Amino acid sequence: MFTPGGAEPLGLYINGAYVPSASGRVLDVRNPKNGTLVGRVAEGDAADIERAVQAAEAAFPLWSGLTGAERGDIMHRAAAILKARLPEIVGIEVDQIGRARREMTAQLARLPEWFSYFGAVARTHEDTVPPFGGNYLNYTRRVPLGVVGHVTPWNHPLLILVKKVAPSMAAGNTMVVKPSELAPITPLLLAEVFKEAGVPDGVYNVVPGFGGTAGYALTTHPRVKKIDLTGGTETGKAVAALAAQNLTKVSAELGGKASVVVFGDTDIDRAVSATLFASFIAAGQTCVQGARLVVHRSIHDAVVEKLVARANAIRIGDPQDPATQMGPLVSEKQRALTERYVNIGLAEGATLAAGGRRPEGAQFDNGFFFTPTIFTDVTNDMRIAQEEIFGPVVCVLPFETEAEAIALANGTIFGLATSIWTRELSRAHRVAHAMQSGIVWINDHHRIDPSSPWGGFKMSGIGRENGLIAYQEYTQIQNVIVNLSDAPFDWYAEDGVEKRYS
Repeated sequence: MFTPGGAEPLGLYINGAYVPSASGRVLDVRNPKNGTLVGRVAEGDAADIERAVQAAEAAFPLWSGLTGAERGDIMHRAAAILKARLPEIVGIEVDQIGRARREMTAQLARLPEWFSYFGAVARTHEDTVPPFGGNYLNYTRRVPLGVVGHVTPWNHPLLILVKKVAPSMAAGNTMVVKPSELAPITPLLLAEVFKEAGVPDGVYNVVPGFGGTAGYALTTHPRVKKIDLTGGTETGKAVAALAAQNLTKVSAELGGKASVVVFGDTDIDRAVSATLFASFIAAGQTCVQGARLVVHRSIHDAVVEKLVARANAIRIGDPQDPATQMGPLVSEKQRALTERYVNIGLAEGATLAAGGRRPEGAQFDNGFFFTPTIFTDVTNDMRIAQEEIFGPVVCVLPFETEAEAIALANGTIFGLATSIWTRELSRAHRVAHAMQSGIVWINDHHRIDPSSPWGGFKMSGIGRENGLIAYQEYTQIQNVIVNLSDAPFDWYAEDGVEKRYS
């Protein structure tokens, strides 16, 4: 049982129970708004990862042996239990990472949908009967991989985890989760939801710890069949290289530098509202943040003027206050990184049109708050326009022609998401098809659904979350070929009969 602010640490979750770590070490989870203690959890390392993998291996025959309908029923129960516990979980999530309560309430309210959707997928999945020729029955089976590993970040602790757990669980896999050391509490509490829903012990295991110890042990473990990671691009490269030594499958949702492409026929107020939402939700700490406003020059000045005014009016404060629109950044490290990029932008010659500083007032002194920041006079070769900042910073880049807008939007190493804003239907589709990104929104941003594939092009990752493809990527295909004929076959008989070789 977790007690907020309590000194008693929450254990690792292995084989259906909270247990201390082998080393006895614990992690302090602190509130980014003021540094107070949210809670303590056990800190795992390689020995604990091994225990968790063994528990997952032991549970695999039982869980994978259930029918899809049986797994689906359990997942539907998990959806209902999670929904009932959301008020408690939302509060803890806000305290862990500093996201505004309004945001977290809206985001987490949708999480049960993932278990409902993938529970239905488990129940209704159909295998295939490919044509083969001759007197044969040829069919395929999608079978689970085995033990899989989930490495999750701090910015959406539960949402990103659920996007991984739901399809892997539906497909019959068992798992070990290594959550961020900054936000490990809610991934542990999810275990209680599964326990109550009837998920067998050992199916879901959680080992909080640091990337260099617990994360390294999980991603290099020779008996883990897949690693599903969300994190920075450099981390993704390193994990993929480590996993390759064991031919472990890897899915990775990595960095982004999303553009909000606004054409001149877009209403000014709508463009401003769109940019605010895309750029400053989660204080910019999201991989699909609208970090680049690519706006037609004919409306550039009007959009910037209103955008600056609206950004300056965003209410920064206690994230638990329902009136707060932006909370703190997650850590001093993240704020220092944001401040460093503000200085880089100024040195590169960009104009600071809004923000770029810490807010003033005693209520902000002990937290990691930062004001919404807007740069104008930005060129596409500037570091602030190219590198992922992961803070409340947006760069404004004007364009003249459709071709220039496409070139700017595609002009980074990333390719996770883009939003296009226009009232001209043919242009919307034409530009969307030209985007080098895995997700394209037209006249919207940030939208997601458990049935809709999510993932990036280029340096934004490999593999997909959500949709049938996510379920399929947690399986492997077995092909069964049945000879229905009783006719004798002897390749080496010299009987003059023409024989089928393959």
